[in-house]
Parts: sequence; structure tokens; C-alpha cells
Amino acid sequence: MTRHARNCTAGAVYTYNEKKRDAAESGYGTNAQRLGKDSVKSFDCCSLTLQPCRNPVVTKQGYLFDKEAILQYIVTKKNEYSRKLKEYERLRRAEEQELVQEANCKQQAKMDKFVNSEKPTATPSSTSTTTSSSSSLYSFKSAARQSDSDDTPGTSQSKGSTSGLSSISNMANGHEKNLPSFWLPSECPNAGLAKAQKPDPTIYCPVSQQPLKVKDLIDIKFTLLKDGDTKRSLIAKEARYMCPITHDVLSNAVPCAVLRPTGDVVTLECVEKLIRKDMIHPLTDRKLKDKDIIPLQRGGTGYAITNDNLQAKEKRPMLQV
Repeated sequence: MTRHARNCTAGAVYTYNEKKRDAAESGYGTNAQRLGKDSVKSFDCCSLTLQPCRNPVVTKQGYLFDKEAILQYIVTKKNEYSRKLKEYERLRRAEEQELVQEANCKQQAKMDKFVNSEKPTATPSSTSTTTSSSSSLYSFKSAARQSDSDDTPGTSQSKGSTSGLSSISNMANGHEKNLPSFWLPSECPNAGLAKAQKPDPTIYCPVSQQPLKVKDLIDIKFTLLKDGDTKRSLIAKEARYMCPITHDVLSNAVPCAVLRPTGDVVTLECVEKLIRKDMIHPLTDRKLKDKDIIPLQRGGTGYAITNDNLQAKEKRPMLQV
């Protein structure tokens, strides 16, 4: 391959490099890019604030949070539940009142039907008298209508249009104070009452979507790395913590676990090679169980799910050649 082979445009073959270049310039094809280091959360950072934890706590699923941030999240969710519960009680009372009014209307309709059924029926003489009087009234209305037709047509049209507008206008009959607002769904004329749905009092973890309680949060502690560098601050260092047993440096590339009784963060290699042999805590000689070893979730992306997909893809139209 010559030096300028990639820039050569006189070839008879549409090369792969030319295809990728044209796809990038024209905006066609799938654009895939692996997320960089700046898009990956560090293992000792809070899953909410994405900042290094000052008072780290971990859930039973192994997700790390800053204690202040997760407690504020729980308080916010509790306040939201209280607000939704008040709204639910209001809607439920409105539904009960509507049911009571409907029952009262049905009862009143039954009473009216019963009262009308008890009225005496008309005699034949009175029926004939009523029929003759109604026919005379009809002839009188016909004559009046005929006399109105003899008037000017403009006057009759204006009267009809005025009556029609007054019947369909939303500014009459007391409707000027409660005009419908088309930009608010609840204010539309055809909008019904919202159905009352009881809110869920359970608070879920913002990452794992599992039920979360304050008593389930486990305080953990990181062992500082003894490197002898006292000039730089702890946050400015890339390697800040180590395993208290093997003294291995902890990072996103090193799987870690939390020992529940003491809250120490150790490497999974230490757990598999040392701790699981006799299930005894190396620092306190305390008997451990399987539930006392919590794998620490490390290095998730700041955009979507954690540790499952570190590649961003953008699907665009296919380039047809």
C-alpha cells in the first residue's frame, strides 16, 4: 500500500475507508463510540452525586451512596408520598360525593314516578275539551308565525342569529367566570374527574429499583493508601484507597467487596483466596456468613445502566450505495 492510498480517489473499487468517511460526512449509518474515562463513575463515588463520598454507605445490592445524599432522597420521596396521599383522599371524597348525589337523583326520580302514577286519569269529556283547546292554540300559533313571515327577512334572520349566539355562547348564563382553558387538560369541557389511585408507600433505590430502607444502609470505611505523599489532597490522587488485608490498590479495574460486620472494603481476590476458606474475618477473627459479603458495584456510566454497556450508539439512516 502506498503512502497516499487512502486519499486516492481514482480507484475503481469503493474502499472501506471511503465508505466510513462518506458515512461520517453524510450522516448515514450507525455511529458507535466507546465512552471515555470521564463518563465512568469511580468506585468510591456516590451513585447520586457522582462525587467522592464523605460518609459512604452501601445498600444490600452493593450500590454506594453518600449518606447525606441518600437520606435527602428518602426524605424527598416520603414528602412526595404524603402529597400524593392527600390528593388521593381528596379524589376519594369527591368520588363518594358523586356516588351519593347519583343515588339521591335516582331516589328522587323514583319518587317523582310514583307521585305521577298516583294522579287520577282524565275523563273522555275533559280529553275532548283539551284536544279542542290544543287545536285552537295550534291555529293561533300558525297565524302568528304567518304574520311574522310577512315582516322583513333581515329582521327575522338577525333575531334568529341573536338567539342562536346566546344559546351557544360561553359568555352567557354565568359561564364567563369559569371559561375552559384549552392548554390545561383538567380545565377542558370534556375532561372527567381523575380516578383515585392509592400511592405506593415503598421507597425504591434510585439505581437498582429495589425496596430501600434506612436500616438497610450499611456504613463502610475505606483504608487510606500509605504512599507517603502529604502534599496533594486526597481527592487529587488517583489511587486513594487500598485493601486492608492484602494492601492492593483499589480502583475501577479491581473488583471489591464489603464485609458487613466491620464495613471494610476488600478485594474479591482476597475474599475468594483467604476469607471463603474458613469464613472468618481476617481482622477481627469473627465468623462470617455468605450474606456478610456484599460485592461492591463499581464504575457505572453516568448516563444509563451500570456496568452493562460502556458503548454509546446512535442509529442513523442507512447509506445506500
